[in-house]
Amino acid sequence: MLGRVARGRPLASLLDETAAGLADARDRALVHELVLGTLRRRGFLDHVLGRLSSRPLETLAPAVRDALRLGAYQLLFLRTPAHAAVSETVDLAREVEPHAAGFANAILRRLQREGPPPELDPAADPVGWMSTAGSLPRWLAERWHARLGPAGALARARAALEAPPCFVRLNPRVPDVRERLAAAGIELEAAAVPGAFRASEGGLGRFAESGLVYVQDAGSQLVAQLAAAEGLLLDACAAPGGKAMLLADLAGDRARVIAAEASRKRLALMTKLARRWGATRLHLLGADALRPPFRREFDCVLLDAPCSGLGTLARNPDIRWRVAPQDLERHATRQRALLESLARVVRPGGALVYATCSLEPEETHEVVDAFLAGHAAFAQDPLPEWAQAFARDGRVELDPALHAGDGFFAVRLRRGMLGSMGRT
Repeated sequence: MLGRVARGRPLASLLDETAAGLADARDRALVHELVLGTLRRRGFLDHVLGRLSSRPLETLAPAVRDALRLGAYQLLFLRTPAHAAVSETVDLAREVEPHAAGFANAILRRLQREGPPPELDPAADPVGWMSTAGSLPRWLAERWHARLGPAGALARARAALEAPPCFVRLNPRVPDVRERLAAAGIELEAAAVPGAFRASEGGLGRFAESGLVYVQDAGSQLVAQLAAAEGLLLDACAAPGGKAMLLADLAGDRARVIAAEASRKRLALMTKLARRWGATRLHLLGADALRPPFRREFDCVLLDAPCSGLGTLARNPDIRWRVAPQDLERHATRQRALLESLARVVRPGGALVYATCSLEPEETHEVVDAFLAGHAAFAQDPLPEWAQAFARDGRVELDPALHAGDGFFAVRLRRGMLGSMGRT
């Protein structure tokens, strides 16, 4: 599975496929822990293995490297008996490259005896610590260090190493859902975002599958809350659908919510999700946000823009190994184009909410500043009182080091009642 992730397959879909083939919940949980944990700690594991190996890791077959990482993760972070971790790793290596079995055995036996090398001192060498024990690619460690300073960068790197909390919202059409969760031993704690709850995960899956709760990060819920309004609403890049469903739930009969998505496959999945949730007021539409096919203007448009996802490293650890520095400008180019196209379908007096699950300036402030500089008709709209706790300069910045959950950026823009959109 690690190899397929490295070749570009989405981690979430691979985990779902694997889980579907495992009847025992404990086996499914172990697979999730092994894959997510190994990806989350891959930089550290490579640092450890590199110190023990007589051969550069990059010269090994990719599958052998992955097997060694899995074995080292079990030895260092799980309670797997050492003999089992070593034996399973050796068998995996042998399947890929028979001559690698002895090599794998020697490295892991040495790790078992000697343990990992001492960590670098984060105070003396913060970039070194982040790119080894902190398991960040060096370019990202250097970037965060330069932009956030040593303390801020280290805090964010440490947050990315921890499994994120589980946030949910409750189906408003099921009045006794809290009682049902409590009877199953699932505890809920109200979050700062209205309607969001931090939940204990044990047994939560069956409630999500039956449409009683929806697992959705607090930051994602916050973005939808910012876009809540009356009238005609558009979620322009709606998949997987959680924000659009929340918009429809919040609006009730006071609004009509259009959820647009260009991918037919993702649109089909959204249709199933909306049916399961009972979101009968949500209207799904196949449409490209770069070429919105609408003749009417909207009271609010939500653009949760495709982005690098660098705010979600704890939840999606594969991203840290897939994203490269040049990807940021590529995403920013598309984000600017999306804002430009969607601004045309916001009615005078209406709102445009821009959001990303990235906190990198190229995808956040720089995109918004460039848009405002070129569109005199739009201005930054004040945030509601409850969102001020997450605000900096009137824009939401959810930092995983400060706020539990994913990193999110969001801003609400308002189109004036008069004047053209161009800058004069």
